[in-house]
Amino acid sequence: MQTRLVTATAWAATLAATLAPIPARASNPHPPSAEHGWVTSTLRHMSLEQKVGQLFATYVYGGDATEPTAADRAANRAAFGVETPAEVIDRYHLGGVCYFSWSHNLDSPRQIATLSNGLQRAALADGAKGRVPLLISTDQEQGTVLRMPSPAAQFPGAMALGAARSPAAARTAADVTGRELRAVGIRQPYAPIADVNVNPGNPVIGVRSFGADPTLVADLTAAQVTGFQDRAGVTAVAKHFPGHGDTATDSHTGLPVINHSRAEWDRIDAPPFRRAISAGVESIMTAHIVVPALDPSDDPATLSPKILTGVLRGELGFRGVIVTDALNMAGVREKYGDERVPVLALKAGADQLLMPPDLALARDAVLRAVATGELTERRIDESVRRILGMKYRQGLARSPLVDVDEAVRTVGAPEHLAAVARVTDPTLTAVRNDAGVLPLPRADRSVLITGWDSAAFAPVATVAAGFTTRGARATARPATLPSDATIAATASQAAEHDLTVVLVNKAWDTAVTDPRATQQRLVAALLATGKPVVVVAVRDPYDIAYLPGVTTYLATYSYTRAAMDTLVRALHGELSPRGQLPVTIPTAEGTGSVLYPYGHGLSW
Repeated sequence: MQTRLVTATAWAATLAATLAPIPARASNPHPPSAEHGWVTSTLRHMSLEQKVGQLFATYVYGGDATEPTAADRAANRAAFGVETPAEVIDRYHLGGVCYFSWSHNLDSPRQIATLSNGLQRAALADGAKGRVPLLISTDQEQGTVLRMPSPAAQFPGAMALGAARSPAAARTAADVTGRELRAVGIRQPYAPIADVNVNPGNPVIGVRSFGADPTLVADLTAAQVTGFQDRAGVTAVAKHFPGHGDTATDSHTGLPVINHSRAEWDRIDAPPFRRAISAGVESIMTAHIVVPALDPSDDPATLSPKILTGVLRGELGFRGVIVTDALNMAGVREKYGDERVPVLALKAGADQLLMPPDLALARDAVLRAVATGELTERRIDESVRRILGMKYRQGLARSPLVDVDEAVRTVGAPEHLAAVARVTDPTLTAVRNDAGVLPLPRADRSVLITGWDSAAFAPVATVAAGFTTRGARATARPATLPSDATIAATASQAAEHDLTVVLVNKAWDTAVTDPRATQQRLVAALLATGKPVVVVAVRDPYDIAYLPGVTTYLATYSYTRAAMDTLVRALHGELSPRGQLPVTIPTAEGTGSVLYPYGHGLSW
């Protein structure tokens, strides 16, 4: 076995050629004067209430625009005062809607495309003069953060792509993802992640980042901007500005402080955003973080004129749409009340206001700020112009509706799923194989597959099935955050098998994810049996630092079916691991000592 540098080779060229090009942007044939004319004419016919509505994007409950379930009607009524998604759009003149599984928007390609068409019809039937198509978005980062259900193409996430070191693969993942989203009416994936994850204890970014090297992250961020925008024709959103990669606080639950000096920010955090802007990224999402070196006021970046207007627009020259991270997150709500946050975000330079906790309160606060002169209508117009221009360039002014039958054919198309497999294979990283257990021969052996599991992806069952098809007698025993009794029973069962494969997910995070360190204790109990144990980190690669005694360790960075299929093939020597660590794995003591360096990776 040896550490091997993996570069983009012939497989990448084949991968890039898998899909026939489509028009880069639906609006490319139109001259800038056509865009300017449409934007100006549309804006002229909009009331102030409509303009303010364009600034907001939020969720709605239900899988159908006009006939949601009784439960979703009740949820809409509680949140928005009306019962259907179409009525929410009409009442608030919404500029955008964000899809989630928990709001019951995402079931099947046919349902999603039909919902999108229904929402677009509601937007275009707005009773006021200005009728503007809707911008539909979702968090389709891939890997551990994805919204589109099967049969959609489910690619590995950013850190896995970082392990493969291939801009071509990153571009293809964005291209295919964007095509499928566009087919069902979603034009704004909240991706790619431009954060540089230099903090192994980061509770919110982690594997969502391409890695710890600013140049690598910049290269792959730019590649995905190109894939989303120039190939698939959807709007890329680089996030989270000015950089969320070095925090120990989750901005969903608190307000992180990034203590990088200005020189450190320029060296670490800025390069991916600079590259994204150079690549023509249309939108950038803000972070609810405090960066004293950029703004000593202790305001989160989302509410900071110095950061959004001064740095992002002034120094970096960004002219696109600035969208806030969700305004219902704790990080942006700690210092100011919910009625002040949307006003302050607009004053800071933001354009789109995402998911305020109380939409009516937020809308009325902006209208009141215009009435009192705190905000001018001219300032509102600036943001609306950017939003309308982005919608025009997406082709929404000309073709807001999608072909439902075409959506069914596009999502999960065979060539898309083939691309998933080719992109996934080079991402698997073998970190440790001290005992020479791997690769495994095909054999009639008894194998226990256990550890962390997911109801949506069933990685334990997927790995077990892979062993079974290769002649092993495999038993699947999920043990997600196991009790003491489950640990004892699983170890007892492992003692009766020839080999155990155990999956772990953020076993390092005993403060939040696994307060009782049950995953660490499960691995220790399995090692104590004396039988061979293969440990697989299906999320953060850092887990090995907290699992003493482990001699065979691999990192997949995600737990999609494709990632598990790649794992099984590598375990049996059908492919050789090619991934290199895109981060440094430090020791658990927190002394700064390196356990495995950036770029480490074994092959066989």
